[in-house]
Amino acid sequence: MNRSLLLLLLVPYCAFSQHVPTFEQVISLRSVGNVVLSPDGKSAVYTVQTTDWDNNRYDTELWLWREGSEPFQLTNNPRNSSMAPEFSPDGKWISFLSDRGNKNQVYLMRIDGGEPKAMTREEEGVSFYEWHPSGSQIVFVKSEKEDKLKKDREKRYGAFEADDKEFTRSHLWMIDINPNLIDPAELPCYETIDSLKVKAGCIQWPKAQRLTEGNFTVTSFVISPDGKSIAFGHQPDPLINSFLKSDISIVTLADKKITPLVTNASSDALEDWSPDSKQVLFTSNGTDTTSNFYTNSRLFSIDVTTRAVKPLAKDLDEDLGGFTWTKTGIYSSVWNKTKRHLYKIDPATGKYTTVITAPEQVYGFSFSQDGNKIAFVGRRDDQLNEVFISDINNPQPKQITKFTSQVADWKVAQSEVISWKSKDGATIEGVLHKPANYDATRKYPLMVVIHGGPTGIDTPTPVPGYVYPILQWLDKGCLVLRPNYRGSAGYGEAFRSLNVKNLGVGDMWDVMSGVEHLDKKGMIDKTKMGSMGWSQGGYISAFLTTNTDAFKAISVGAGISNWMTYYVNTDIHPFTRQYLKATPWSDEGIYKKTSPMTNINKAKTPTLIQHGEYDRRVPIANAYELLQGLRDKNVPAELVVYKGFGHGINKPKERLAATWHNWQWFNKYVWGEEVEMPLVNKK
Repeated sequence: MNRSLLLLLLVPYCAFSQHVPTFEQVISLRSVGNVVLSPDGKSAVYTVQTTDWDNNRYDTELWLWREGSEPFQLTNNPRNSSMAPEFSPDGKWISFLSDRGNKNQVYLMRIDGGEPKAMTREEEGVSFYEWHPSGSQIVFVKSEKEDKLKKDREKRYGAFEADDKEFTRSHLWMIDINPNLIDPAELPCYETIDSLKVKAGCIQWPKAQRLTEGNFTVTSFVISPDGKSIAFGHQPDPLINSFLKSDISIVTLADKKITPLVTNASSDALEDWSPDSKQVLFTSNGTDTTSNFYTNSRLFSIDVTTRAVKPLAKDLDEDLGGFTWTKTGIYSSVWNKTKRHLYKIDPATGKYTTVITAPEQVYGFSFSQDGNKIAFVGRRDDQLNEVFISDINNPQPKQITKFTSQVADWKVAQSEVISWKSKDGATIEGVLHKPANYDATRKYPLMVVIHGGPTGIDTPTPVPGYVYPILQWLDKGCLVLRPNYRGSAGYGEAFRSLNVKNLGVGDMWDVMSGVEHLDKKGMIDKTKMGSMGWSQGGYISAFLTTNTDAFKAISVGAGISNWMTYYVNTDIHPFTRQYLKATPWSDEGIYKKTSPMTNINKAKTPTLIQHGEYDRRVPIANAYELLQGLRDKNVPAELVVYKGFGHGINKPKERLAATWHNWQWFNKYVWGEEVEMPLVNKK
């Protein structure tokens, strides 16, 4: 057979071999989490999440890559996950956290494999940990024991709680580590002849020693490279809003003396130590306690002896965090519109440069001990997240995983970044997804999917989703627009501030101007449009429900319907005060202007409402208020409550249900199709 004929036969076969995945297949995609590089840069351990349908959970386990070989699975905890991997300083051991029937403990296993051993036996479990540079201790954070007085009180008076006054703090502890120590349970322990109370031949398990005391809770820590001190972030209590009062202190291991280091009026966040143990890197909002939900945090170094503070990367216009200080420089990945590159800051000059721009997205990363090699999780715009290894001085990232191969025969989203002008002249970007067989001469139905945050961001990706069946809608023959409305990350502080005192209103300008942009290009059928989103995206969708009839159907996921009732019910009151610059009692007008319920009498659009039963971030009262208002106006509306969930749907079966609910709703009101939710899997 000649080569030309063979190619003609192969092309149609490849085209027809692609298929649209089921909802279950999308939810079942394996994904990579964080990656840690070994001290010598020759091995890396990373986490992989899989879907456990039988037990309705997501499982996370560890995988190991060694230079010159293929990655392989390292752990398998049938009932719970394995997470937070670290290499011992000598690179011979891998530690991780896992609950194997005794709460989260630190486990240890050889890099060559073998059974993991528990290194801690803490009744309260371990929250997070780090190796001491000596390799002979591990420092960890655990919560304090539950107050015995509370238990005694409940015996007499039952269960009650004073709001924002009852909590359990967490503190620093350290324990000696001997990987070769035999588990005491594996050897008999004999009673001596002369006493029934004294035992002989017993192995004593190391006891952890407490490092911090006080009326604060430890939220982060980093051990100095010389092993003499620990810098730690702390706040008065573990309540969510207390991060606004977070500070940084140092505890010296020799005498356990605690010395305050950074105590600004607003939030201070620990980043890292300098390699010479003389400086601490931190980000801070300084004295800003009224706008730090949307303004930039700034990067600084502080000399631990002189307390001299030095600003760094002053011209980097984005909210900063996630820095690592190595011998070769200070590094972090930072949003730049829809790209997330790796940046390097010179600690001497404070100037920054871009180090890795390909792949386009760089997320979590880890360095070798000498700072010359980096492992990171990232992706191109047409990939799923993958693990890459690279030399930092001559970046040529090598991909070591193959997660994208899972979608090789799928019909995936074709993505492009577009931009348009909003009503007030602001430039808005968005990701436009097209079906694989896009025809520029056609007009397509349009689905608008709005991200949360508001400081979230949407980027090009082959498999967008969450609880929205985007790939299936694309195959059905529509376009999908995911707008990065004002307030989104990646576009600088001024852009993130554009919806202050203008929530909902300005957001709707951005969405609707994007729709008009596509309409002017002759790309969409405006008689067949839907909109949806979760959290802040749900709020914007609710605002669209009561302020426009442009859409045939809308889905509101965990969305705010009334800022007044939201303000008094949410667990993050400062968020509302900062964005609206008022309380309901000081400026009722701004609360009405930005609330979907204000214009409920104008509502016409059939609206599906999805909400978690125990959502504290956006309490479920918002869902019931919107539902009743729509019903009173005879607007088709349904509320689906996902039992046992908070602000997100984090189990596969309920995520599948939520996806089906959206598929049914939009198919009915946009396409005029009645779809039944299958109760039995088809074989």
